[in-house]
Order: sequence, then C-alpha cells, then structure tokens
Amino acid sequence: MNKADLITKYEHRLTLKNYSENTLRAYLSGLNIFLDYVKTNQISSITPKVLDTYFHYCKKELNYSYSTMKQLLASVKFLYEEVLQEEIDFNFKITMKKPSRIPVVLSVQEVQRLLNSFTNIKHKAIFTLCYSAGLRVGEILNLKVKDVDSDRMQIRIEQGKGQKDRYSILSEKVLGLLREYVKEYKPKEYLFEGQGGGQYSSSSIQALMRRHKKKCGITKKATPHTLRHSFATHLLDNGTDTRFIQELLGHKHISTTQIYTHVSSRSMKDVKSPIEDLDI
Repeated sequence: MNKADLITKYEHRLTLKNYSENTLRAYLSGLNIFLDYVKTNQISSITPKVLDTYFHYCKKELNYSYSTMKQLLASVKFLYEEVLQEEIDFNFKITMKKPSRIPVVLSVQEVQRLLNSFTNIKHKAIFTLCYSAGLRVGEILNLKVKDVDSDRMQIRIEQGKGQKDRYSILSEKVLGLLREYVKEYKPKEYLFEGQGGGQYSSSSIQALMRRHKKKCGITKKATPHTLRHSFATHLLDNGTDTRFIQELLGHKHISTTQIYTHVSSRSMKDVKSPIEDLDI
C-alpha cells in the first residue's frame, strides 16, 4: 500500500468511527509525522524498538510538548489497531508526566477594557459571547442563529469538544447586543459568518485578540480561550458552585474544572498572610 492509499484508508476509518473534525486533523497530522520518519513499505514490519526510537526522537530531537506526544501516540496506535489491525508488542500507554500549569486569567477590569475596545458590533458580539457564555473559539464559529434561545435565555452548543451537546447561559445584556448585530449583519445560517458567507475564520478571531489586547494595554499572554478561563474564574469568584460551572463549560471530569480554584481571587482573599500579625 502506498502512502496516499494508506492516508485515505486511515481518514476513511476515522470518519466511520465518527471522530470529530478536530480529532481527524490531529490524527492525520500525527500519521504524516510518523510516515515522514519511516518508509511506508516498512509499516507492516515495524518493531517495538523502532517505535520506541521514533517516540524518543519526537521528544528529544523535535522537542514536542506533552499534548503533542499524547496525540502522536494515539495516532500511531489507531494506525495499527484500527486501520492495519495488526498487533504490535508495544505499550502505547506510555506514562508521561503532565506539566502542571494554571490558566492565564484576565481581571474583570481587563475584560471590560477589552470588550469596550471594539467599535465593530460584529467583533464585539463575538468576544462578548465568548466571555459571557464561556465558549471555545470552535464553538463560537459553529454557532447557528437558531442556537440562540431567547425564550429560555440559553445558548445551545452542538457537538462541542468530545462531541457533546450542552447549554450555556445567555445574558440579557448579550441578547440585546446580538439583536443589534443580527439586525445589521443579517447572518443566514451561522451566527457569525465571513464576508462571503459560511463560517467566520478562527485566524480572524486570533488576530483581533492580538490587536485589541495591545490596544488596551493587556500584557498577559492572553488568547481568545483566556476569556473562557476568565468566565469560569469570575463565576467561581462570585460563589457559583463548581458543579454548575462544570456543566456550563462541558467538562467531563470535575477535576478539570477545579483548576480554577488555583486562580480564583475569592479563595485567595480567604487566606491572610502571616505578615499581617507582625508589627512592622
């Protein structure tokens, strides 16, 4: 089987198993990296030693991150188990130490400055909705006009991460902004569409974030996803139950949501520094 046929078969199998578009792209990227390392005609006779050397090369020489390494492992595992259906005496569940990182969060004042820096109502609506409902960029792009439920004051997110449907909150203030935006731009299918129709682009949202972050003097390493982190943290600051935040964010495990307790100013305020007891 040549490289093109293998990739076609691999993509076909991913599609049949109903993997999301994001996962499909990630797995295909991992497959191509692997095929650049080994010859296609060697695929069926690969040894555990070659696989071990390959993953060591990816980490040591290419300096791939934890998440990329997990992706590479999963993509090669899928190739042998699901596409070629061959048994390889190799443990794809390599235990890797996950980096301990806390999310970057904007203060309420920084979010306000950012949102008020937009004069274009479409751009303001995108970023305001991103923050007010805690949405991922991909979820913003996939939103359709029909997903805004003004009767129940909810936003329906179809097939979010992990291909799960969920609802998030719709603020009265945001609803008013969206009505103004829809009246002016008249989107046909997707809530936010490009100039020629169809979905708005992710790269445009990223570029807008960089431009407006600089415009309002925000020096933190913030991305559009930072608004989702800020949404969760500010809810926690205001006393919202973690389980409810978990539902709004669409997290599978509560432990994922609990990371925001590390950056919540509410928990920080409950702790008094011992220096307060010193006479200095």
